[in-house]
Amino acid sequence: MLAYSEASGVRILYRDGLAFKDHSKDGDLDDYEDWRLSPDERAKDLASKMTIEQIAGLMLYSSHQAIPGAMGWNPATYGGAGFRESGAPSWELTDQQRAFLSKDHIRHVLVTKVESPETAARWNNRLQAFAEGQPLGIPANNSSDPRHGRDSSAEFNSGGNGGLSVWPESMGLAATFDPEVAKRFGEVASREYRLLGLATTLSPQVDIATDPRWFRFGMTFGEDPQLSADMGRAYIDGFQTSEGEAEIAGGWGYHSVNAMVKHWPGGGSGEGGRDAHFGYGKYAVYPGNNFNEHLIPFTEGAFRLSGKTEQASAVMPYYTISFDQDKKNGENVGNSYSSYMIQDLLRGEAGYDGVVCTDWGITADEPEIDRLFPGGRCWGVEESHTVAQRHYKLLMAGVDQFGGNDQAGPIVEAYRIGVAEHGEAFMRSRFEQSAVRLLRNLFRLGLFENPYVQVADTIAQAGCEEFVRAGFEAQLKSCVLLKNERQTLPLPKRRKVYIPKRSLPAGTDWFGTATPAVDAYPLNLETVSRYFEVTEHAEEADFALVCIENPHSSMGYSRSDAEAGGTGYVPISLQYGPYTAEHARESSIAGDPRDTADRNYRGKRITVANEGDLDMVLRTKQLMQEKPVVVSITLSNPAVLEEFEAAASAIIANFGIQDEALMELLTGGAEPSGLLPFQMPAHMKTVEEQCEDVPHDMEVYIDSAGHAYDFAYGLNWSGTIRDERVDRYRKQH
Repeated sequence: MLAYSEASGVRILYRDGLAFKDHSKDGDLDDYEDWRLSPDERAKDLASKMTIEQIAGLMLYSSHQAIPGAMGWNPATYGGAGFRESGAPSWELTDQQRAFLSKDHIRHVLVTKVESPETAARWNNRLQAFAEGQPLGIPANNSSDPRHGRDSSAEFNSGGNGGLSVWPESMGLAATFDPEVAKRFGEVASREYRLLGLATTLSPQVDIATDPRWFRFGMTFGEDPQLSADMGRAYIDGFQTSEGEAEIAGGWGYHSVNAMVKHWPGGGSGEGGRDAHFGYGKYAVYPGNNFNEHLIPFTEGAFRLSGKTEQASAVMPYYTISFDQDKKNGENVGNSYSSYMIQDLLRGEAGYDGVVCTDWGITADEPEIDRLFPGGRCWGVEESHTVAQRHYKLLMAGVDQFGGNDQAGPIVEAYRIGVAEHGEAFMRSRFEQSAVRLLRNLFRLGLFENPYVQVADTIAQAGCEEFVRAGFEAQLKSCVLLKNERQTLPLPKRRKVYIPKRSLPAGTDWFGTATPAVDAYPLNLETVSRYFEVTEHAEEADFALVCIENPHSSMGYSRSDAEAGGTGYVPISLQYGPYTAEHARESSIAGDPRDTADRNYRGKRITVANEGDLDMVLRTKQLMQEKPVVVSITLSNPAVLEEFEAAASAIIANFGIQDEALMELLTGGAEPSGLLPFQMPAHMKTVEEQCEDVPHDMEVYIDSAGHAYDFAYGLNWSGTIRDERVDRYRKQH
């Protein structure tokens, strides 16, 4: 179906009794306008017609955009006025969006928080009409970070679910040990994305989470490479595959969403568990000489799909410097800057010819070591390259697109650098090569024929009962019952429950934004009251339900330590009580003489922000005496459970679920079937002594019943689960 805006200047051409959109508005049927041709043929034709400035804009991926702009991180105006003063509808384009679409030729837009599905749909239609009116009429490829979860990924989309169905985080999908659940998620999520006008998902994150301290641990499919490969493959198949009337060709079509798999070649082995968003976490290290195992989820999963689309349409390398892993050039630079990582391994050995997009903001100058903004993450080329030279180095390494960049100028300047070095024909060919890859992803989804959405369909179908039910069922399957002493669970309905309030001190989030202190019930008591009778008095209760989260530690660096004369590097703790790093390695593996050659933190002490969670469990046990205490723990990282396990009659772990799902599990409305997709450490000594790059190498916790909290462990009402899932994945290691 062809759709266009009357105001855009596009008209319909008729040839051989067939209709085509005249994107170029010249009255001729160009090859790129001919939907009978293949996406590659159309992309090559269009790329040849684009100016260098237009291709440079196509290579940009916008900074985060909220709808309306007043809800976002970036300043936004409407006709020069603020949102409220302007009187603009919430779906109106901001001045900044109009400028980057027309002046910088951006066509890849990252959407974060949205007011509602209807608002998102109407905004998409406004934006597509505006883009259609520009020269060549290239539609926008709107995209999103994961937006169907509730917890660990929330900060990456400003907490904007946008009225969609709710699913467990990726780690929760992995805990089902059932790739069909991941595939079903992809099918539902892709439908909801397209209803909002989104055509690309910046997911899945298939890094194997081999260091349990990494703050992005909970956004992965766990530490096992084969489980991660299987879940990632199914997830991408679900997102990218269109069937029946929705299919255009080769599995692609109007229900497809491009999947940008991340982060090549794996970012889960940051030294000391630190993360490369920050200068103190630049390095991924490989003390176990296990680099190649990190490639498995890509080479055997994302690049070897079961469906007809064959491979993920885009790849995002991570910020990290994969320390001493460049076996050809000996460079220690961020992965996107490394020709060895991109040209030799990804393009060459893995045979990947899709889009390579950098992670966000890697070309700007670096900020202070513990700051995200302002500044970039140009690791390895901080002082050796200008901004334009960084763009040029990335292009020569094989990158097609620059994440989080809104200005085309530095890319055009990079083009001039290349012309001076290689000549105009070479650089024109290099730019067109990337343009073809980028345009192919738009043609395959039918965006040139119809980039618009039907607002009535969006309202009716986004977050509809069918999709919500599918997400809820996945939540139930994702929970892992770790302990069930004397068959405490399931509990009869209408029992009296005592739920202590959860208190958290004021702090900051990972953006550095202040967060207020919290003293509130962790569950919606109205929801709980549909299942149990809630009492504020422990002595009246039949059981207690204590809701906690894994320890929330530092990110591995302390400004106060640095200001006091220390290196700034501190431990990341997975235990609730104060932790002193007595068993940390004596000297760091990676070093950078520009700041601190040795990043070790041995002997330093740290206390986690939610130490009160431990106090809450132990205090509740004292109040309840011999009556059952059920602990519900939300995990974005493994935790040392030794500190409270004995005080709990039952422990159930989740990875982001709704209160109703927890209530159903507690009352036997569903039976727990999830399995741990990672090991739970016995203590911090084993965390410090494990190798950052090696999975399954910790001493695991053994509880008072003798159960080992190992990979693929979980209980149901009958006891330890031993089924084909356990047999299949346990034998891998």
